[in-house]
Amino acid sequence: MTQSGSIELMAPAGSFDSLQAALDNGADSVYFGVEQLNMRARATINFTLDDLPEISNRCKAKNVRTYLTLNTIIYDHDLKIIKTLIDAAVAADITAVIAMDQAVIAYARSKNMEVHISTQINVTNIETLKFYAMFADTVVLSRELSIGQVKKITEQIKEQEIKGPSGRLVEIEVFGHGALCMAVSGKCYMSLHTYNSSANRGACKQNCRAPYIVYDKENDIELEIDNEYIMSAKDLCTINFLDELADAGISVLKIEGRGRAPEYVAKTIKSYREAIDAIDNKTYNQDKVAGWMTELKKVYNRGFWGGYFMGRNLGEWSNTSGSQATQKKVFIGKATHYYPKAKIGEFNIQAFNINIGDTILITGPTTGAQETKVKEMFVNDTKGEKGIKGDVVTIPLEFRVRLNDKLYKIEKTEFAD
Repeated sequence: MTQSGSIELMAPAGSFDSLQAALDNGADSVYFGVEQLNMRARATINFTLDDLPEISNRCKAKNVRTYLTLNTIIYDHDLKIIKTLIDAAVAADITAVIAMDQAVIAYARSKNMEVHISTQINVTNIETLKFYAMFADTVVLSRELSIGQVKKITEQIKEQEIKGPSGRLVEIEVFGHGALCMAVSGKCYMSLHTYNSSANRGACKQNCRAPYIVYDKENDIELEIDNEYIMSAKDLCTINFLDELADAGISVLKIEGRGRAPEYVAKTIKSYREAIDAIDNKTYNQDKVAGWMTELKKVYNRGFWGGYFMGRNLGEWSNTSGSQATQKKVFIGKATHYYPKAKIGEFNIQAFNINIGDTILITGPTTGAQETKVKEMFVNDTKGEKGIKGDVVTIPLEFRVRLNDKLYKIEKTEFAD
């Protein structure tokens, strides 16, 4: 929880682009993985051990907490790596480690590092929480709990004064937005059985996101299913009942998405930052919720539902294998220079056209994810309306861009209203 007593907003960071987007849009904390021992080990972008000091320094500059995820199944041959990672995290002054394996928990505690219990442990009751409170200051509850069940746990923490190693009352963290696994809190074995690629080792092949036909071999009957994506859950979204979650006494709201693009991080963190602030200053209302939902729909999503918080027994299934975002980004080119006095960015157009009036997105490891509208531009040193492949275009920008930052054009998709 933040120093103001508000809900802590935790952002995913799968790259420096996303990390910066989180910092720029109001995250209170970030979580990230390093190389292979995290639940996004198959991601094309992952941080390395050498990145830890820069992650820590960037976040400290904005008073943002840092959480290293080490929440996979651990084998004997992993133990040396675990110790190396935790030692490096301690040296870099990373705030805490998110863990599920007792070997990770024990070694982190031996180094006096703060521990957060991962949702993979499936904490669903107060007695289990009391056990893990001996080792951890924050517990991520099972995703399958209702708001009422969450509230009962937070009330008992206060009534029984259940404290973690820090001496503070144990804080409760819940997932607030993003992809949901069809299995109980992510404990799925489909990928392991079909591809020998374990989801619990961060190598999920996402079998559940594929279309399937149900076939009765005994009676030679193929069953007709209205929605062929029978195991692909819609994405979780809680922004329309975030006030109820706040009332349930949660301390940390976690946004899922370490494998998603920086503009996803920017949009979701900005929306939930505004929602949490609105709850704090008592201006949260359904008109604002409608605006936030419009923004959230612009970036990657499989459609939204409220998860199990409202007491539902079964998931709501997506009707497509991919995103239902109302917007998409189209690569245009790369930044070649920025003129700070004039506040002008220069770009080499490498694909497609750019026009006056276009909404553009610029991403980069230091730039994060910045979105703006093209109001004027020069094309090959002449004021123009349109830039095409091969042109050098300059655009007035209020933010700095860096060499090789990527320039995209934002366009509507078939899912736009």
